[in-house]
Amino acid sequence: TEMESWPALRKKHGDTASPNVVERIKKSFPTNQLEVVLTGHSGGGSFTFGYLNTQQRIPDDVVRIALLDSNYAYEATNHLAKLATWLNSSPRHTLCVFAYHDSIALLDGKTFVSEKGGTWGRSQAMLTDLSAQLSFTRRTNTAGLQSHIALEGRLQFLLKENPERKILHTVQVERNGFIHAILL
Repeated sequence: TEMESWPALRKKHGDTASPNVVERIKKSFPTNQLEVVLTGHSGGGSFTFGYLNTQQRIPDDVVRIALLDSNYAYEATNHLAKLATWLNSSPRHTLCVFAYHDSIALLDGKTFVSEKGGTWGRSQAMLTDLSAQLSFTRRTNTAGLQSHIALEGRLQFLLKENPERKILHTVQVERNGFIHAILL
């Protein structure tokens, strides 16, 4: 149905669903020592950004945010200050962003996402925005994986070049991107 994705749900109902889901899950665990991880693949990142939109600041119990080819909804005006403040507020806070160069990928011989609107473009925007406040080390391995690392590894952008113009959207999950993001 039309409401089977977070982007569709947010478009129709706004951002209120995400914090409601987080609070309901937190209430199901009778402890005051919860750690929250916000993660998603593809449109699942819309859940995370919907949650961030409803918070004046990211709560301290959110210890990790992992975006697996899912940061389409990132906007500096809504998210940059919150992310930077959150990252700098505790050595427990970790952000990991995975993306591939999707704006040059081909589907039936044609590109299918815009240069700025795909996760490659949104990752470049996030990286540029955060680079104004944080110092990154950068390297690219022989397989074309760019690593941009800051805050002693607590902030990582892992960006896959795509000279063959393949669709690599699910490859990050297949190759244990989620596990990497959780163990980072």
